Amino acid sequence: MVLMILENVAPSLKGELSKWMMEIKTGVFLGRMSALVRDQLWEKCDKKKGKGGIMMLHPWPSEQGFMIRCSGRLSRDVVDNDGLFLVRKTFKEIAF
Repeated sequence: MVLMILENVAPSLKGELSKWMMEIKTGVFLGRMSALVRDQLWEKCDKKKGKGGIMMLHPWPSEQGFMIRCSGRLSRDVVDNDGLFLVRKTFKEIAF
């Protein structure tokens, strides 16, 4: 299974992605595909994301069993901590 999360991207990119995957929630896509198709979709989304951001999770032979790829501006950061992925919310400074 492949999970893609799109934030602040053009609706046309979401429509294009819906040809290959099911949109289970706004901006969250789920599907099953070959590694070749998965990588080609990643390339296409990465080129067309504009000022938005994309995150992809897919199976990988690791301790957690998956790989996370990120590109662009997302509301969460992914940190690789000795081979384990951790996700944290990005902190926005508040001016006083």
